[in-house]
Amino acid sequence: MTFGAAWRDRFRFEAGIAYLNHGSFGAVPRVVLDAVAGWRERMEVEPVRHFSREVPVALAQARTALAARLNADPDGIGFVENATAGANAVLASIEWRPGDTVVTTSHVYNAVRNAIRHWAGRAGATLVEADVPFPSGGEDEIVAVVEAALTPRTRLLLVDHIASSTALVFPIGRLIALARARGIPILVDGAHGPGMVDVDLRAIGADWYVGNCHKWLFGPRGSAFVYAAPEHRASLHPPVISHGYGQGLTREFDWVGTRDMTPWLALPTALDFSAEIGPQRIAAHNRALLAEAVALIERRWGTQAGVAPSQRGFMAAIQMPRTGAATPERAIAMHDHLFDHYGIEVPVFAFGGALWARISAQIYNELDDYRRLADATWPAS
Repeated sequence: MTFGAAWRDRFRFEAGIAYLNHGSFGAVPRVVLDAVAGWRERMEVEPVRHFSREVPVALAQARTALAARLNADPDGIGFVENATAGANAVLASIEWRPGDTVVTTSHVYNAVRNAIRHWAGRAGATLVEADVPFPSGGEDEIVAVVEAALTPRTRLLLVDHIASSTALVFPIGRLIALARARGIPILVDGAHGPGMVDVDLRAIGADWYVGNCHKWLFGPRGSAFVYAAPEHRASLHPPVISHGYGQGLTREFDWVGTRDMTPWLALPTALDFSAEIGPQRIAAHNRALLAEAVALIERRWGTQAGVAPSQRGFMAAIQMPRTGAATPERAIAMHDHLFDHYGIEVPVFAFGGALWARISAQIYNELDDYRRLADATWPAS
């Protein structure tokens, strides 16, 4: 099976675009879009039957399928619209005390940073960001920096599995062990985890794990989950309390009112799509292509990626040639320039005093996509 341009027809991409940004919103295969459309048709032709009889059965089946992929107990999985919603559910369910601290890192996703400020801050708890250097100096450095930020007042450690802006794969096994040794609960933000790296929730052993299915599992947008270890399930609630309150984690998260649940109902189709190709074959292609792309761009730009291959998944942040001040505004301008003049869709981030282009590799990409980026020229600053 040959991946690359031949697979673009399995998706609905606009012609002429080099799509190097699977990491932001994913890309949904046509077969999964068809499954969503089918479920929406069933919802519209008989809404009462759909919500009262079909949805409970289909959600349970989707949860079982997802649990099998993640080696998780289905009773610990609640469906949410995105990983940020899952993080909010966890943060809102913790009984914060004045003086508590939440330790995270400087790579934390900004929406999650804001959620910490809101839910913990209301009770007088404070946010502490461990400054993890980038470019990365390796796992030992990350663990040491995080450990130095922990104190007896630390109520929660929140770490990314894979950072959004820098694409750094964190050593969560070591960080979870560190938290356990200190008696500190840990929440892993796995927005980019499932489908990019092996996620075995039983083996990982986090207190909570949130993840998206719409990124690297080929799920519809709006399909994500929050997972809680058995000792936390009774205390975890969705931010919207509804009829399932007090009836268990899955009942509470399944029904928070009338909403379109078709992204979750179509999730088994997405998991089947991945399984038929083979997750290991997908990973082998994406990792090999990413390595070629990084080497190519590093040579052309005369810069380096922010992390070593051992700390990468299917994404890499590569430092851009000096093109003016490394500000969020400049990053947006550079993104728009690449899209408007070259038809390249790639995110640009300002981080650590530099601009970084975060490329993704997926089964529909080929090396020519990255050559376009490598050969691009920049506007005057």
